[in-house]
Amino acid sequence: MARAYISIGSNINRENNIRAGVNALRCSYGPLIISRVFESEAVGFQGDNFYNLVVGFDTDEAPRIITRALHEIEQACGRKRDGPRFGPRALDLDLLLYDNLVIDEPGLQVPRDDTLDYAFVLQPLAEIAPHLPHPVLSKRYADLWAAFDKPSNRLWPVKLEL
Repeated sequence: MARAYISIGSNINRENNIRAGVNALRCSYGPLIISRVFESEAVGFQGDNFYNLVVGFDTDEAPRIITRALHEIEQACGRKRDGPRFGPRALDLDLLLYDNLVIDEPGLQVPRDDTLDYAFVLQPLAEIAPHLPHPVLSKRYADLWAAFDKPSNRLWPVKLEL
């Protein structure tokens, strides 16, 4: 069995869409390891604030199958894939990690490069997998978060029952 980590984000009907995404992942993959939910300002465009978190689960499914399932969950929650790269999202689900695999293929990058670029991904990942080493850098996520430029990426925890 492999351990997969998924980032979850929404800035459209965010409480309902976050809950729907988490529930769909539970139904598909069983028990989840769940970080706190964080609120952050939109990055790359002017828009409503996002809610973000990271979940982990064990699976026998291949990374490409998981990615396909994530897209189906997004679509069920109203995600449109024909918009700009940076824009409002009903639900955004991204496969961040799959054990210690390194994959760089069209449509699938694991670990995701932007994991290290955004506090709203790195902090919740470091929260639930602090001792896990980055598959390429071999640095623990807790250490990567400790070295992160936090003032440039503000986020704060929010209470959201999942």
